Amino acid sequence: MKTLQFDPSKARIDGHGPALAVPADRLSAEGLRQRFASAIPWSPEFSAESASAEPAPPGGRPPVPAAVLVPIVVRDAAPAVLLTMRTAHLHDHAGQVSFPGGRVDAGDADPVDTALRETEEEVGLARRHVEVLGCLPEYRTGTGFLVTPVVALVHPPFTLVPDEFEVAEIFEAPLDFLMDGANHERRSAEFPPPTGRRSFYAMPYGRHFIWGATAAMLRNLYHFLRAG
Repeated sequence: MKTLQFDPSKARIDGHGPALAVPADRLSAEGLRQRFASAIPWSPEFSAESASAEPAPPGGRPPVPAAVLVPIVVRDAAPAVLLTMRTAHLHDHAGQVSFPGGRVDAGDADPVDTALRETEEEVGLARRHVEVLGCLPEYRTGTGFLVTPVVALVHPPFTLVPDEFEVAEIFEAPLDFLMDGANHERRSAEFPPPTGRRSFYAMPYGRHFIWGATAAMLRNLYHFLRAG
């Protein structure tokens, strides 16, 4: 399936998340460092094994290991999450908002190495600007990928050079907007076969519609930062 057969932004809104926001002090660079360095118990809403995981693709094929970078840019005003809009012709997740990343290569040392390499290839972000904080639980996509989200701080100044084949646009969304449950919409829609009807989270931000796997991984980050 190369392109979506429906407009996810027009999917039925079933409700919103609780109007609970992550405390501001946990969204600072130091607050994020402390949170990832701690061992506070928490429960992800989405994981590869949970009932909330996306339906597995037909054929029983094993999932393809992949990793994405969740890049939190340290800005003077407020931290922001760097996101990309994928080009419309790609085979997987065409035209969607996503984190930079991709499948694991044989030469990658670990998922962190994959996320950093793919990010540099996709948007030109050099590793010297990236401070890795840690990883969130693996997420299984309906397109057959098992994704490790690698959360990191990104320190300006940096220059971005998008891969024009994969990336249509690079933009930033405020971290405090994404970490406020009031901005999390629960939607449902009828997907092309064999998926059928399913529910998903969406976080509309201006003209950008953040949904699906990207929104689910942000929900896990939200629960992780709110725990304790």
